Amino acid sequence: MNTKSLSDAHLVRKYISGEENALSVLIYRHQSRLYGFIFSKIQDRDAAEDVFQDTFIKVIRTLKLGNYNEQGKFLPWVMRIAHNLVIDYFRKNNRMPKFKNKGDFDIFSVLYDHDPNVENQIVDSQITEHLRNLLNRLPDEQQRVIKMRIYQDMSFKEISENTGVSINTALGRMRYGLINLRKMINKYKISLIN
Repeated sequence: MNTKSLSDAHLVRKYISGEENALSVLIYRHQSRLYGFIFSKIQDRDAAEDVFQDTFIKVIRTLKLGNYNEQGKFLPWVMRIAHNLVIDYFRKNNRMPKFKNKGDFDIFSVLYDHDPNVENQIVDSQITEHLRNLLNRLPDEQQRVIKMRIYQDMSFKEISENTGVSINTALGRMRYGLINLRKMINKYKISLIN
């Protein structure tokens, strides 16, 4: 059987059972999307390549230790690892990412204090908890699109296919969801900075 036609989950199982080339297929399959995501955040080719490599080193370690949970899809899991390593990169280099605010409210451009002391960690977790609570108050279709886009890192095309609506409808639901979140944040006077 051609390994290139296998699903991510099947390739992960093959790699865990000792077929090393299965990981190569997974890396090749997702490298451009993953690298593009990392580079879009860091804006430095050498650093992006380092984070990309570190991501797969962490993936390999996790898979070898048997700590991979197949409930989630492989790509969103790898993207979360990359996202966390990008944050670590900024913390280590004591640099803040540049957020381009085009006027639209973006709940995920919360600026973090890069001093990981206990107080800041508590405040960050409270902010995250507030956002999750507010997200759960949105209409189901808006909530679903935001979760797919932000937490599962799905493209609007993938969201469209998953929900059975047009890309424009998915975009509209995302926009209205963010507008409604902004209204709730203002209404409840929730601070998104620590």
